[in-house]
Amino acid sequence: MSLILDDIRHAYGPKIVLLNINLEVQPGEVVCLLGPSGCGKTTLLRLIAGLEELQHGRILIDDHVIADQHRQMLPERRGTGFLFQDFALFPHLTVLENTLFGLTAVASKDARRQKAFQALEQVNMQDFAAVYPHELSGGQQQRVALARALAPGPRIILLDEPFSSLDARLRVQIRDQTLHVLKSSGVATVMVTHDPEEAMFMGDRIVLMHQGRIVQTGSPVELYSKPVNAFVTTFFSDVNVIRGMVRGGQVATPLGRIASAGFQDGAEVEIMFRPEAVQIFRADATPPISTVPGEVLATRLLPGATLVHLRIAPHASKPPAVPPEAPNNAPGNALGNAFGNAREDIHLHARVPCLFPMPEGAHVHVHVLMDQVYVFPAESS
Repeated sequence: MSLILDDIRHAYGPKIVLLNINLEVQPGEVVCLLGPSGCGKTTLLRLIAGLEELQHGRILIDDHVIADQHRQMLPERRGTGFLFQDFALFPHLTVLENTLFGLTAVASKDARRQKAFQALEQVNMQDFAAVYPHELSGGQQQRVALARALAPGPRIILLDEPFSSLDARLRVQIRDQTLHVLKSSGVATVMVTHDPEEAMFMGDRIVLMHQGRIVQTGSPVELYSKPVNAFVTTFFSDVNVIRGMVRGGQVATPLGRIASAGFQDGAEVEIMFRPEAVQIFRADATPPISTVPGEVLATRLLPGATLVHLRIAPHASKPPAVPPEAPNNAPGNALGNAFGNAREDIHLHARVPCLFPMPEGAHVHVHVLMDQVYVFPAESS
């Protein structure tokens, strides 16, 4: 069953929290609503569930309107399953009784028990049917809450920060199990999260929101490798940022000239690239590509990688010649204007796999993968 959101707008008093939201979720698809706190993603989820009254637009499930300005279908009649952030299990009910709670529409008691046990089997919790929630771990409680949401056979599953209360190691395990259950169930799923890594792992598509608007929608690969602006770029990871000025379709930097098509001469831009786009070679090596000299300032070991702090000299790459007719103080005619002060060093972060063998103070060759460099207007961030 598909979910369609058509021109959704919502406000609390004078404050607009959602504006012109359009989205379609297909059966079996997991779509993650991603964004910072206060961007409107949880409000959108509550509108789909019927926990908030829709003010403008339409919500359709399987081409049937369930909410518009004139009609608000009751939450229990929408065919949606909702997994809350705190799981919301009833402490006085057993695991089985919690799972049975949403099956009141099934007339036969035996049929209700059978559907509840099937849902518990989906999440491998059938052996805990007689146990109470306080006797379960956080991960087990999460799986019971998911079983309760799946038991009625909903058309849409809605997840609100479902892993935020779990510790880091358990979170990885549980979200892997949850994704397997959701994909095998075939239901359309909308999940709210503020964690980019979680969205990239769980989502077939990511809807990145900011200040009540959808900024970019696409697969995790599309949002990570083809960001539409600086906000998208910086939301998914740390980035190196160098300010510059466009001259002749390029920006002169200590790393070389960066192509800046589409910008007028004199435009101030921000050049962004992720730490993994920075390659490091030993000073005594002969790199197969063009490099600039750098110095290792510090290294920090991370799981599966090392973060390397680098210093690049301001004139590591020769800037373009200044046109004879341009005065020395003309805007953007040299690196001094492009970067504020040509005498300042440029500090970069590089992320390299595994252990980094070079000590602090080592001289190295540095190369940035230009196909992973993004150029945006300076004011966009």
